[in-house]
Amino acid sequence: MLHTNAMPNPKKPAEKPVPARPAAKKKDPNAPSAVEGIKERSRYLLQPIKDELGNGLDHFSEDAVQVLKFHGSYQQDDRDLRMAMRQRGEKGKAYSMMIRNKIPGGRMTSKQMLAELDLADELGDTTIRLTTRQSIQFHHIPKKDLRALIKRINEIKLSTLGACGDINRNVMCCPAPIDDEPHRAMRTLTDELAVALAPRTSAYYELWLTDETTGEKELVGGDIDKPAEIVEPLYGKYYMPRKFKVGVGLPEDNCIDIYTQDLGFLCVHEHGKVLGYNVIVGGGFGVTPANKKTHPALGKKLCFCTPEQAVDVAKAVVKTQRDHGDRSDRKVARLKYTLERLGVERFKTFVEEHFGGPLPDPHPADVHGFDDHIGWQEQGDGKWLFGLNVENGRIKNEGSFRLKSAIRQVCREMKPPLAITTHQSLLFCDIAEADKEKLEQVFKDHGVPLPGDISEVRRFSMACVAWPTCGLAITEAERALPGIITELEGELAKHGISEERFTVRMTGCPNGCARPYNADVGIVGKGKDKYTLFLGGRLLGDRLSFIYKDLVPREDLVPSLSPLLGYFRAERTAGETFGDFCARKGKEELLAYAESGP
Repeated sequence: MLHTNAMPNPKKPAEKPVPARPAAKKKDPNAPSAVEGIKERSRYLLQPIKDELGNGLDHFSEDAVQVLKFHGSYQQDDRDLRMAMRQRGEKGKAYSMMIRNKIPGGRMTSKQMLAELDLADELGDTTIRLTTRQSIQFHHIPKKDLRALIKRINEIKLSTLGACGDINRNVMCCPAPIDDEPHRAMRTLTDELAVALAPRTSAYYELWLTDETTGEKELVGGDIDKPAEIVEPLYGKYYMPRKFKVGVGLPEDNCIDIYTQDLGFLCVHEHGKVLGYNVIVGGGFGVTPANKKTHPALGKKLCFCTPEQAVDVAKAVVKTQRDHGDRSDRKVARLKYTLERLGVERFKTFVEEHFGGPLPDPHPADVHGFDDHIGWQEQGDGKWLFGLNVENGRIKNEGSFRLKSAIRQVCREMKPPLAITTHQSLLFCDIAEADKEKLEQVFKDHGVPLPGDISEVRRFSMACVAWPTCGLAITEAERALPGIITELEGELAKHGISEERFTVRMTGCPNGCARPYNADVGIVGKGKDKYTLFLGGRLLGDRLSFIYKDLVPREDLVPSLSPLLGYFRAERTAGETFGDFCARKGKEELLAYAESGP
């Protein structure tokens, strides 16, 4: 007989019925994102920063962090220091601030550079970093010193306003001070765009520049009672849906990577005379790996405009993205997604409505050359520029390598104008013929390699900051790439192709700050010490790469490339670059060759 326990136990109390769980409230897919609410409550970028600046804490709230970006600052957590804290039994995060300058076209004076180096010594970690958008970053700034640093940056006639955040960021431009009409016109347009697309709220001045000690009356930033069209006539109270990047470049010198910009102006000129600009829209490299809706994109030609129309066209593009960009999902809020959703023709219709008239089709001119401006170049005015490669943009003294001291000496003694390149390097401008040897000797005396002392592959490599300070970083980039390049130099020598010129760009996450997705070789952080390896872009910047291998351990990156370098050496066509070769062969053929061997 089968016995069961199906009969109820008379001593056990009856169980109470479990109330039904209320149905989860579905999020309205069209509802504004949380960041949109933060921007609205900020009173035009004033709050809650104002309330939190002097509260005694070593960090800001999440709402304040979002607003701080518009002021050129990110709150960071140094994960190396945090691990050391854990070993000492301390909890919490190792908070500090990153502050980024906004330097249109990367142009600055020796006096400004000396002041920046002083600030790094006095308030930062003794180093500064040249960025891929021609500006300067400070790292490891304590919250208590943030106001002092920003105020002093403004005292040397630079700024941080709009260097980050949902706004137009630093306007890029060819940094070479060439004395001809196209270069002069581009520099002029860059400065005009920087002014025209800047925010108008006076919250920046109220927060960072008013004199607390004298009781100077506060300015009117953040006056929520004022209409948006008065406080922010271009942006309104919500600013842009996402970051917005602008660049001005040349067909024969695409050093600014114009097809990676949200908005690019390609200078069209004939016989030394500027005709106007091809307007390119929709570039952008930010990617969220788990979200298949996101992807890198190169810009598309929209129209042609005259030099006199360029600023108004820029405003019209900004307004179109402001009005039609996605404000519910920040992952697809960049202009590239707006362009895909609307289509180029419809997008252009909105631009023309804001501009106030029709705009002609693009001119046939397109990018066809690249110059990193490293080494000596004539400026066209009897003087010279000298481009110095700065590996990954980090200016520091370390052992016998004393780059920071060398730059100090040059700026004090020779006082040249400077320009930051889009490859994180530095131009020393207006050098007289008689002073060329003197300038080089300063760098030799400080253990700084001259352009002829570094390999081609190192010259055309760059990395983002990544670990340990960037909050988005999954793994290393800046600290890892020099060693990877050393390995790669050995492989190139083994295959007899050390003089080949191709780009290697590395990022610690898929957001693409070092522009890896159009490089010959892109190395993108995917997991702890693991990377996605991209191939098939090129120095010219007008072609996206493809994923060759995923989740490649760091120690396997160069071994993964080595057989392909031999394949390239054996089967390249005349004048073909490594990126061109990889694009022609394609992923499957490259993998098949690498697996079977020569």
